[in-house]
Amino acid sequence: MGVPFDDFKFNRQILSAIADAGYTEATPIQQKAIPPILNGQDVMGIAQTGTGKTAAYVLPILMKLKYAQGQDARALILAPTRELAMQIEQNIKTFAANTDLRTVLLYGGLGPKAQIEAIQKGTDIIVATPGRFLDIYLAGHINTKPLQVLVLDEADKMMDMGFMPQINRILEVVPRKRQNLLFSATMSDKVQLLSGNFLEFPTVIEVTPQATPAQTVNQVLYYVPNIKTKINLLKKLLDSEESISKLIVFCKTRYAAEDVYKFLVRKYDEEQVKVLHANKGQNTRINSINAFKSDEVKILVATDVAARGLDVSMVSHVINFDVPIVIEDYVHRIGRTGRASQSGDAITFCNPAEEYYIEKVQKLIRQPITVLPLPDDVFIEQTPYEERQEQAREIDMQKRRENPDFKGAFHEKKESNTRKAAAPKSTKPGDKYKKPKTTRGKSFRKK
Repeated sequence: MGVPFDDFKFNRQILSAIADAGYTEATPIQQKAIPPILNGQDVMGIAQTGTGKTAAYVLPILMKLKYAQGQDARALILAPTRELAMQIEQNIKTFAANTDLRTVLLYGGLGPKAQIEAIQKGTDIIVATPGRFLDIYLAGHINTKPLQVLVLDEADKMMDMGFMPQINRILEVVPRKRQNLLFSATMSDKVQLLSGNFLEFPTVIEVTPQATPAQTVNQVLYYVPNIKTKINLLKKLLDSEESISKLIVFCKTRYAAEDVYKFLVRKYDEEQVKVLHANKGQNTRINSINAFKSDEVKILVATDVAARGLDVSMVSHVINFDVPIVIEDYVHRIGRTGRASQSGDAITFCNPAEEYYIEKVQKLIRQPITVLPLPDDVFIEQTPYEERQEQAREIDMQKRRENPDFKGAFHEKKESNTRKAAAPKSTKPGDKYKKPKTTRGKSFRKK
């Protein structure tokens, strides 16, 4: 049985806002995190996305701050991406609707002038990405002395994105006496190291085993030889799956995302498909997310920049067009569906060079993913020479990573022979190795 929000020591204004937002019972992370946060303890929460962790720290912070006071922020919430920062700010607005608390949102991608003006008008809570917060602080526009609470959300993603230097710098300029809250989907070695520097005798809360996908997500896997066959399989699934009402297609790079987007636009039209990646302008990204949230758009093609902080309900399917290299991102990707007790489907396409990462994903989530055969009417394309070469290099690199003494198909000893051979026409200028090499024990045909 869930715990009603009335059981927590929230004031009438916050309880009314919770009720107006349609929430009646606290989720497991909220039940466990709210009391120690209200009590002033440092808290480390391990919880996957879609579990209500944002409200787990926002609600007690609002209760502690109560009303607008002074010019300077008393709470700072750091998030790795602008999308997550925007989602956190939206949560604060929802739950602080009946209070006069002021929130300022800081993120890169647009000029800082309007953000600096917002700070100068007075604020109680700053929600920020680390880089932009530090830029505005170093320019002399933020007074950190009144800060009472510091939150690091999605700490594991911050580590992956290389924010550690900025976070360490921020920890140097905030007051020593403060309450610290750290939330992460996984307990990696980096996160443990950070928590040791950041938290003092924390209450550790883990609502699910680390990196366990939601039980409401049905996961399946297709082994697919190459990109063109992946496109054919995607087309087949979209044609035959009547249950796909709202879909996110995740790609490894922005180039892959653009290619998949162009294919889908040809199949449907621009009104039904949007693409989201780091090269898109800020307004374009915001418009794409809003169009997807409001059901104007059925399909969103995205890189992992959107895997976290994209809080969209009723996503029926997630398709991993590529297997993520940062394996924890698999959990975040599939966490976009099966949210709030709804069921969802996560489908992954895996080429030979991605099998290494799938094995690691299955170890991480501690369960096998169901493998399905390719449907009979999916045309299996021949893998082009360049793509075979790329896969072979990737597999060699993986083997070398596991065993530094491994001498792969692209081992330097063969270079002397390679120099004697004429370079194949399809080899790009500057490639270190000119001779077609082997993969999986089969020789490539010489051109």
